[in-house]
Amino acid sequence: MSTSPERDLLLELQDLIVGTESVAEFLGGFATIAAGVMSRSANETIECGVTLKRIKRTATVGGSSPKAIHLDQIEQRVGDGPCIAALRTGVPTLLGDVRTDPRWPEYQKVLYDEGILSALGVPLQLGEDTAAALNFFATSTGVFTADIMREAASFADLAGSAVRLAVKVGTAQGAADDLNAALASRTAIDLACGIIMGQNRCTQAEAMTILTNVSSHRNQKLRDIAEEMVVKISGGKASTHFDA
Repeated sequence: MSTSPERDLLLELQDLIVGTESVAEFLGGFATIAAGVMSRSANETIECGVTLKRIKRTATVGGSSPKAIHLDQIEQRVGDGPCIAALRTGVPTLLGDVRTDPRWPEYQKVLYDEGILSALGVPLQLGEDTAAALNFFATSTGVFTADIMREAASFADLAGSAVRLAVKVGTAQGAADDLNAALASRTAIDLACGIIMGQNRCTQAEAMTILTNVSSHRNQKLRDIAEEMVVKISGGKASTHFDA
């Protein structure tokens, strides 16, 4: 049974979500897919970087190649350009010719030195606090025609749900990892306090004070001191157990 290009793309993005272990890894693969789609349509090699914005900070999080990541990071250092403008306005932003466009002279000079003559920023709406943009780069002018720009916007709309899902999954996993780390830290500290209570026949509050004083005296984190004590007494690291 034949499939449409849109269905093929969604299946490819679905496989990418399942096959990657982090948001950054997914967005790197996503940029590679985006670059491939645009390159085939324009019949010219196009690089793609991905910029992620959370709260007020933007950062390069992926690219179709090391070169694409490098080009995207230039805009982050300069602080403005078509990708950041696309994030700010929510509409695709074209830099048709770095030699003649008057908007971002510092950024355009660096792009020209890198052999890039045109660029296109395309926004991806991910939620209230998070947005992303695709940053496309070409080594010649006239590449990002009206048709190519419409295709880039359509690609962004079609792929947006996959990116939103990947970011949500990554955020949830990050929260879970933070919770597990906090639980492990709390377990080690509680065990260390128990050891001190047994050795000094003191209360839990007094044991915590002793542990805190040792941490301050050694200039080490409380968790590290606690883990050292547990390892010394038990011969193994503290572990957190949950009842099924």
